[in-house]
Amino acid sequence: SSDVCSSDLLLTATSIRDTTSFSKPRTVDNLPEFLESVCNNPTRLWGASKKNGAPHTIIVAGAGQRAADLARVVRKLQSKDAEVAKLFAKHIKLQDAVKFLKSKRTGMAVGTPKRLDDLMDDGALQVDRLERIIVDASHIDIKKRGLLEMKETQVPLTHWLNRKEFKERYTTTGKDKIDLIFY
Repeated sequence: SSDVCSSDLLLTATSIRDTTSFSKPRTVDNLPEFLESVCNNPTRLWGASKKNGAPHTIIVAGAGQRAADLARVVRKLQSKDAEVAKLFAKHIKLQDAVKFLKSKRTGMAVGTPKRLDDLMDDGALQVDRLERIIVDASHIDIKKRGLLEMKETQVPLTHWLNRKEFKERYTTTGKDKIDLIFY
Protein backbone atom coordinates (compact mmCIF):
# COMPACT_ATOMS: atom_id res chain seq x y z
CA SER A 1 0.00 0.00 0.00
CA SER A 2 1.23 3.47 -0.78
CA ASP A 3 2.01 5.93 1.95
CA VAL A 4 -0.48 8.74 2.26
CA CYS A 5 1.10 12.15 2.35
CA SER A 6 -0.40 14.30 5.09
CA SER A 7 -1.01 17.10 2.59
CA ASP A 8 -3.48 14.82 0.77
CA LEU A 9 -6.05 15.38 3.50
CA LEU A 10 -6.61 19.07 4.03
CA LEU A 11 -8.63 19.76 7.12
CA THR A 12 -9.27 23.15 8.62
CA ALA A 13 -9.59 23.65 12.34
CA THR A 14 -13.37 23.78 11.89
CA SER A 15 -13.39 20.37 10.15
CA ILE A 16 -12.77 18.56 13.43
CA ARG A 17 -15.55 18.94 15.96
CA ASP A 18 -14.51 20.23 19.39
CA THR A 19 -15.64 17.67 21.99
CA THR A 20 -13.64 18.90 24.97
CA SER A 21 -16.87 19.66 26.84
CA PHE A 22 -17.44 15.90 27.24
CA SER A 23 -15.61 15.34 30.50
CA LYS A 24 -16.24 11.64 31.17
CA PRO A 25 -13.59 9.03 30.35
CA ARG A 26 -13.74 7.95 26.71
CA THR A 27 -14.46 4.31 27.42
CA VAL A 28 -16.66 1.83 25.57
CA ASP A 29 -19.49 2.24 28.07
CA ASN A 30 -19.53 6.04 27.75
CA LEU A 31 -19.78 6.04 23.93
CA PRO A 32 -23.62 6.24 23.72
CA GLU A 33 -23.66 9.24 26.07
CA PHE A 34 -20.82 10.82 24.07
CA LEU A 35 -22.81 10.37 20.84
CA GLU A 36 -25.85 12.00 22.43
CA SER A 37 -23.64 14.92 23.55
CA VAL A 38 -22.21 15.56 20.05
CA CYS A 39 -25.46 15.11 18.15
CA ASN A 40 -27.37 18.35 17.58
CA ASN A 41 -30.64 16.42 17.79
CA PRO A 42 -29.95 13.30 19.92
CA THR A 43 -33.35 11.72 19.20
CA ARG A 44 -32.21 11.33 15.57
CA LEU A 45 -29.59 8.81 16.75
CA TRP A 46 -32.41 6.23 16.96
CA GLY A 47 -33.50 6.88 13.38
CA ALA A 48 -32.24 5.92 9.96
CA SER A 49 -32.63 6.99 6.39
CA LYS A 50 -35.28 5.12 4.40
CA LYS A 51 -32.40 4.23 2.09
CA ASN A 52 -30.77 0.92 3.05
CA GLY A 53 -27.10 0.94 4.01
CA ALA A 54 -26.96 4.71 4.47
CA PRO A 55 -26.01 5.41 8.10
CA HIS A 56 -26.01 8.85 9.72
CA THR A 57 -23.05 7.86 11.92
CA ILE A 58 -19.97 5.75 11.19
CA ILE A 59 -17.69 4.78 14.07
CA VAL A 60 -14.18 3.76 12.97
CA ALA A 61 -12.14 1.43 15.18
CA GLY A 62 -8.66 0.01 14.79
CA ALA A 63 -9.50 -3.68 15.18
CA GLY A 64 -12.41 -6.07 14.81
CA GLN A 65 -12.66 -6.89 18.51
CA ARG A 66 -12.78 -3.20 19.46
CA ALA A 67 -15.38 -2.56 16.73
CA ALA A 68 -17.46 -5.47 18.11
CA ASP A 69 -17.30 -3.99 21.62
CA LEU A 70 -18.35 -0.55 20.33
CA ALA A 71 -21.16 -2.03 18.20
CA ARG A 72 -22.48 -3.90 21.22
CA VAL A 73 -22.71 -0.75 23.35
CA VAL A 74 -24.28 1.46 20.66
CA ARG A 75 -26.98 -1.16 20.11
CA LYS A 76 -28.88 0.67 22.86
CA LEU A 77 -29.38 3.36 20.18
CA GLN A 78 -30.86 0.81 17.76
CA SER A 79 -34.53 0.60 16.84
CA LYS A 80 -36.48 -1.74 14.57
CA ASP A 81 -36.13 0.84 11.77
CA ALA A 82 -32.48 1.70 12.45
CA GLU A 83 -30.04 -1.14 12.93
CA VAL A 84 -26.38 -0.97 13.92
CA ALA A 85 -24.14 -2.46 11.21
CA LYS A 86 -21.01 -4.36 12.21
CA LEU A 87 -18.54 -3.73 9.39
CA PHE A 88 -15.24 -5.41 10.15
CA ALA A 89 -13.46 -8.50 8.89
CA LYS A 90 -13.22 -10.50 12.11
CA HIS A 91 -15.82 -13.31 11.74
CA ILE A 92 -17.93 -11.35 9.25
CA LYS A 93 -17.49 -12.13 5.56
CA LEU A 94 -17.51 -9.20 3.14
CA GLN A 95 -20.50 -10.63 1.26
CA ASP A 96 -22.46 -10.93 4.55
CA ALA A 97 -21.78 -7.25 5.32
CA VAL A 98 -22.84 -6.31 1.75
CA LYS A 99 -26.07 -8.33 2.12
CA PHE A 100 -26.81 -6.71 5.50
CA LEU A 101 -26.29 -3.16 4.18
CA LYS A 102 -28.35 -3.74 1.04
CA SER A 103 -31.28 -5.17 3.02
CA LYS A 104 -31.39 -3.07 6.22
CA ARG A 105 -32.04 0.50 7.21
CA THR A 106 -28.86 1.39 9.07
CA GLY A 107 -28.62 4.22 11.58
CA MET A 108 -25.08 3.56 12.72
CA ALA A 109 -22.20 1.55 11.35
CA VAL A 110 -19.16 0.43 13.30
CA GLY A 111 -16.16 -0.79 11.37
CA THR A 112 -12.49 -0.89 10.57
CA PRO A 113 -11.02 1.45 7.93
CA LYS A 114 -10.17 -1.20 5.33
CA ARG A 115 -13.58 -2.91 5.54
CA LEU A 116 -15.40 0.45 5.37
CA ASP A 117 -13.32 1.32 2.30
CA ASP A 118 -14.12 -2.03 0.64
CA LEU A 119 -17.85 -1.64 1.34
CA MET A 120 -17.86 1.86 -0.16
CA ASP A 121 -16.00 0.55 -3.22
CA ASP A 122 -18.68 -2.14 -3.53
CA GLY A 123 -21.47 0.46 -3.31
CA ALA A 124 -23.15 -1.31 -0.38
CA LEU A 125 -22.14 1.38 2.14
CA GLN A 126 -23.84 4.62 1.11
CA VAL A 127 -22.50 7.85 2.61
CA ASP A 128 -24.75 10.50 1.08
CA ARG A 129 -26.81 10.61 4.32
CA LEU A 130 -23.74 10.55 6.58
CA GLU A 131 -23.67 13.27 9.26
CA ARG A 132 -20.71 12.25 11.42
CA ILE A 133 -17.61 10.10 11.50
CA ILE A 134 -16.44 9.09 14.96
CA VAL A 135 -12.77 8.06 15.07
CA ASP A 136 -12.06 5.80 18.05
CA ALA A 137 -8.79 7.55 18.87
CA SER A 138 -8.79 7.12 22.65
CA HIS A 139 -8.51 3.32 22.70
CA ILE A 140 -4.99 2.09 23.42
CA ASP A 141 -4.36 -1.64 23.06
CA ILE A 142 -2.35 -3.96 25.30
CA LYS A 143 0.81 -3.05 23.35
CA LYS A 144 0.15 0.65 24.13
CA ARG A 145 -0.84 1.48 20.55
CA GLY A 146 -3.89 3.23 19.20
CA LEU A 147 -5.62 3.59 15.85
CA LEU A 148 -3.57 6.68 14.98
CA GLU A 149 -0.20 5.23 16.02
CA MET A 150 -0.17 1.91 14.16
CA LYS A 151 0.84 2.04 10.52
CA GLU A 152 -1.45 -0.90 9.73
CA THR A 153 -4.47 1.18 10.82
CA GLN A 154 -3.21 4.74 10.35
CA VAL A 155 -2.62 4.36 6.59
CA PRO A 156 -6.03 2.75 5.81
CA LEU A 157 -7.77 5.29 8.10
CA THR A 158 -6.11 8.25 6.36
CA HIS A 159 -6.94 6.76 2.97
CA TRP A 160 -10.59 6.22 3.95
CA LEU A 161 -11.03 9.68 5.52
CA ASN A 162 -9.52 11.15 2.36
CA ARG A 163 -12.11 9.65 -0.01
CA LYS A 164 -13.61 12.09 -2.50
CA GLU A 165 -17.07 11.35 -1.06
CA PHE A 166 -15.97 13.02 2.20
CA LYS A 167 -13.32 15.63 1.42
CA GLU A 168 -15.47 18.65 0.59
CA ARG A 169 -18.08 17.70 3.16
CA TYR A 170 -15.73 18.28 6.11
CA THR A 171 -15.53 22.01 5.39
CA THR A 172 -18.99 22.72 3.99
CA THR A 173 -21.96 23.90 6.02
CA GLY A 174 -25.58 22.83 6.08
CA LYS A 175 -27.02 19.37 5.55
CA ASP A 176 -24.09 18.09 3.48
CA LYS A 177 -21.54 18.68 6.26
CA ILE A 178 -19.84 15.70 7.86
CA ASP A 179 -18.60 16.24 11.41
CA LEU A 180 -15.25 14.59 11.98
CA ILE A 181 -15.17 13.66 15.67
CA PHE A 182 -12.40 12.03 17.68
CA TYR A 183 -13.48 9.90 20.64
